[in-house]
Amino acid sequence: MKISPSLLPILRSQLQGELLALILLHPEQEYTLTELAQELGASHSAVLREVSRLAEGAILSDRRVGRTRMVGARRDTPLARPLTDLIAASFGPLPLLTEALRQVAGVEAAYIYGSWAARYQGEPGPPPEDVDVLVVGEPDADEVFDTAERVGRELRREVSMHRVTTEAWSAASTGDPFLTSVRARPLVPLDLHRGESA
Repeated sequence: MKISPSLLPILRSQLQGELLALILLHPEQEYTLTELAQELGASHSAVLREVSRLAEGAILSDRRVGRTRMVGARRDTPLARPLTDLIAASFGPLPLLTEALRQVAGVEAAYIYGSWAARYQGEPGPPPEDVDVLVVGEPDADEVFDTAERVGRELRREVSMHRVTTEAWSAASTGDPFLTSVRARPLVPLDLHRGESA
Protein backbone atom coordinates (compact mmCIF):
# COMPACT_ATOMS: atom_id res chain seq x y z
CA MET A 1 0.00 0.00 0.00
CA LYS A 2 1.12 3.52 -0.74
CA ILE A 3 2.04 5.46 2.39
CA SER A 4 1.02 8.93 1.19
CA PRO A 5 -2.09 8.76 -0.99
CA SER A 6 -2.09 11.35 -3.77
CA LEU A 7 -5.90 11.55 -3.75
CA LEU A 8 -5.90 12.98 -0.22
CA PRO A 9 -2.38 13.48 1.14
CA ILE A 10 -3.59 14.32 4.65
CA LEU A 11 -4.42 10.64 5.17
CA ARG A 12 -1.86 8.22 6.54
CA SER A 13 -2.38 5.50 3.93
CA GLN A 14 -4.34 4.33 0.93
CA LEU A 15 -5.99 1.68 3.11
CA GLN A 16 -7.25 4.35 5.50
CA GLY A 17 -8.88 6.23 2.60
CA GLU A 18 -10.45 3.10 1.15
CA LEU A 19 -11.74 1.99 4.56
CA LEU A 20 -13.26 5.40 5.30
CA ALA A 21 -14.87 5.54 1.85
CA LEU A 22 -16.44 2.12 2.19
CA ILE A 23 -17.87 2.80 5.65
CA LEU A 24 -18.72 6.51 5.53
CA LEU A 25 -20.40 6.28 2.12
CA HIS A 26 -22.60 3.42 3.36
CA PRO A 27 -23.63 4.84 6.76
CA GLU A 28 -26.64 2.53 7.07
CA GLN A 29 -24.46 -0.60 7.03
CA GLU A 30 -22.26 -2.31 9.58
CA TYR A 31 -19.36 -4.56 8.61
CA THR A 32 -17.40 -7.28 10.36
CA LEU A 33 -13.63 -6.98 10.28
CA THR A 34 -13.54 -10.02 8.00
CA GLU A 35 -15.97 -8.40 5.54
CA LEU A 36 -13.90 -5.21 5.51
CA ALA A 37 -10.67 -7.13 4.91
CA GLN A 38 -12.26 -9.07 2.04
CA GLU A 39 -13.87 -6.03 0.42
CA LEU A 40 -10.66 -3.98 0.66
CA GLY A 41 -8.27 -6.81 -0.22
CA ALA A 42 -6.28 -6.12 2.95
CA SER A 43 -5.07 -8.21 5.86
CA HIS A 44 -7.29 -8.63 8.90
CA SER A 45 -4.59 -7.16 11.15
CA ALA A 46 -4.17 -4.04 8.98
CA VAL A 47 -7.93 -3.45 8.98
CA LEU A 48 -8.09 -4.02 12.75
CA ARG A 49 -5.37 -1.38 13.33
CA GLU A 50 -7.14 1.22 11.18
CA VAL A 51 -10.57 0.49 12.67
CA SER A 52 -9.18 0.74 16.22
CA ARG A 53 -7.58 4.14 15.52
CA LEU A 54 -10.68 5.51 13.84
CA ALA A 55 -13.02 4.19 16.54
CA GLU A 56 -10.83 5.73 19.26
CA GLY A 57 -11.08 9.04 17.39
CA ALA A 58 -14.91 8.78 17.32
CA ILE A 59 -14.98 8.62 13.52
CA LEU A 60 -16.22 5.02 13.37
CA SER A 61 -18.45 3.09 15.73
CA ASP A 62 -17.73 -0.43 16.78
CA ARG A 63 -19.65 -2.82 18.93
CA ARG A 64 -19.49 -6.45 19.87
CA VAL A 65 -22.11 -8.98 18.91
CA GLY A 66 -20.91 -12.10 20.65
CA ARG A 67 -17.32 -12.52 19.49
CA THR A 68 -17.86 -10.49 16.32
CA ARG A 69 -16.84 -6.84 16.09
CA MET A 70 -19.29 -4.76 14.03
CA VAL A 71 -18.02 -1.51 12.51
CA GLY A 72 -20.05 1.39 11.14
CA ALA A 73 -20.05 5.12 10.56
CA ARG A 74 -20.51 7.59 13.43
CA ARG A 75 -23.15 10.10 12.37
CA ASP A 76 -23.48 11.88 15.71
CA THR A 77 -20.30 13.95 15.66
CA PRO A 78 -19.52 17.36 14.12
CA LEU A 79 -16.90 15.67 11.90
CA ALA A 80 -19.33 13.25 10.27
CA ARG A 81 -20.70 15.40 7.42
CA PRO A 82 -17.53 17.30 6.42
CA LEU A 83 -15.36 14.17 6.63
CA THR A 84 -17.86 12.19 4.56
CA ASP A 85 -17.87 14.95 1.93
CA LEU A 86 -14.07 15.00 1.83
CA ILE A 87 -13.82 11.22 1.53
CA ALA A 88 -16.54 11.14 -1.16
CA ALA A 89 -14.65 13.72 -3.19
CA SER A 90 -11.36 11.83 -2.95
CA PHE A 91 -11.80 8.07 -2.42
CA GLY A 92 -15.54 7.85 -3.13
CA PRO A 93 -15.45 6.77 -6.79
CA LEU A 94 -14.11 3.29 -6.03
CA PRO A 95 -16.83 2.00 -3.66
CA LEU A 96 -19.71 3.94 -5.23
CA LEU A 97 -18.94 2.91 -8.81
CA THR A 98 -18.28 -0.69 -7.78
CA GLU A 99 -21.61 -0.91 -6.00
CA ALA A 100 -23.52 0.80 -8.82
CA LEU A 101 -22.01 -1.22 -11.67
CA ARG A 102 -22.55 -4.51 -9.83
CA GLN A 103 -26.27 -3.83 -10.41
CA VAL A 104 -26.01 -3.23 -14.18
CA ALA A 105 -26.70 -6.31 -16.30
CA GLY A 106 -24.23 -6.99 -19.11
CA VAL A 107 -21.17 -5.42 -17.45
CA GLU A 108 -18.31 -7.92 -17.58
CA ALA A 109 -15.62 -5.63 -16.14
CA ALA A 110 -15.01 -1.97 -15.42
CA TYR A 111 -11.97 0.24 -14.86
CA ILE A 112 -11.43 3.79 -13.69
CA TYR A 113 -8.85 5.52 -15.89
CA GLY A 114 -7.59 9.05 -16.38
CA SER A 115 -6.52 11.51 -13.70
CA TRP A 116 -8.41 9.84 -10.83
CA ALA A 117 -6.72 6.51 -11.53
CA ALA A 118 -3.35 8.24 -11.78
CA ARG A 119 -3.78 9.94 -8.38
CA TYR A 120 -5.06 6.69 -6.85
CA GLN A 121 -1.91 4.93 -8.02
CA GLY A 122 0.28 7.62 -6.50
CA GLU A 123 1.06 9.94 -9.41
CA PRO A 124 1.33 13.51 -8.11
CA GLY A 125 -0.87 16.20 -9.57
CA PRO A 126 -3.92 18.34 -8.94
CA PRO A 127 -7.13 16.78 -7.63
CA PRO A 128 -9.09 15.20 -10.47
CA GLU A 129 -12.12 17.17 -11.63
CA ASP A 130 -13.99 14.22 -13.11
CA VAL A 131 -13.95 10.43 -13.10
CA ASP A 132 -13.54 8.40 -16.29
CA VAL A 133 -14.81 4.82 -16.37
CA LEU A 134 -14.36 2.14 -19.02
CA VAL A 135 -17.25 -0.34 -18.99
CA VAL A 136 -16.53 -3.68 -20.67
CA GLY A 137 -19.41 -5.81 -21.92
CA GLU A 138 -22.77 -5.13 -23.50
CA PRO A 139 -24.89 -3.27 -20.94
CA ASP A 140 -27.83 -1.11 -21.93
CA ALA A 141 -26.54 2.33 -22.95
CA ASP A 142 -29.31 4.19 -21.12
CA GLU A 143 -28.67 2.26 -17.91
CA VAL A 144 -24.96 3.07 -18.11
CA PHE A 145 -25.75 6.75 -18.68
CA ASP A 146 -28.22 6.80 -15.77
CA THR A 147 -25.66 5.10 -13.51
CA ALA A 148 -23.03 7.70 -14.42
CA GLU A 149 -25.48 10.51 -13.68
CA ARG A 150 -26.54 9.04 -10.33
CA VAL A 151 -23.00 8.36 -9.10
CA GLY A 152 -21.90 11.78 -10.38
CA ARG A 153 -24.55 13.43 -8.19
CA GLU A 154 -23.33 11.49 -5.15
CA LEU A 155 -19.71 12.45 -5.87
CA ARG A 156 -20.58 16.02 -6.91
CA ARG A 157 -18.45 15.69 -10.01
CA GLU A 158 -18.88 14.48 -13.57
CA VAL A 159 -18.63 10.74 -14.17
CA SER A 160 -18.03 9.75 -17.80
CA MET A 161 -18.57 6.14 -18.83
CA HIS A 162 -17.26 4.73 -22.10
CA ARG A 163 -18.58 1.32 -23.21
CA VAL A 164 -16.48 -1.20 -25.11
CA THR A 165 -17.22 -4.80 -26.07
CA THR A 166 -15.45 -7.66 -24.31
CA GLU A 167 -13.92 -8.72 -27.63
CA ALA A 168 -12.48 -5.27 -28.33
CA TRP A 169 -11.03 -4.99 -24.80
CA SER A 170 -9.60 -8.54 -24.87
CA ALA A 171 -7.83 -8.05 -28.21
CA ALA A 172 -4.10 -7.54 -27.72
CA SER A 173 -4.04 -4.85 -30.37
CA THR A 174 -7.31 -3.31 -31.46
CA GLY A 175 -5.89 -0.51 -33.54
CA ASP A 176 -8.25 1.74 -31.59
CA PRO A 177 -6.25 4.80 -30.46
CA PHE A 178 -8.60 5.39 -27.51
CA LEU A 179 -8.13 1.86 -26.10
CA THR A 180 -4.39 2.02 -26.77
CA SER A 181 -4.17 5.23 -24.75
CA VAL A 182 -6.33 3.86 -21.92
CA ARG A 183 -4.17 0.73 -21.66
CA ALA A 184 -0.98 2.83 -21.54
CA ARG A 185 -2.05 4.84 -18.48
CA PRO A 186 -2.99 3.83 -14.91
CA LEU A 187 -6.11 1.68 -14.62
CA VAL A 188 -8.00 0.88 -11.42
CA PRO A 189 -10.16 -2.24 -11.82
CA LEU A 190 -13.52 -2.37 -10.08
CA ASP A 191 -14.07 -5.70 -8.35
CA LEU A 192 -17.59 -6.32 -9.64
CA HIS A 193 -17.71 -10.04 -8.90
CA ARG A 194 -16.38 -10.24 -5.33
CA GLY A 195 -18.71 -12.08 -3.01
CA GLU A 196 -21.04 -13.37 -5.74
CA SER A 197 -20.67 -17.00 -4.74
CA ALA A 198 -18.37 -19.00 -2.54
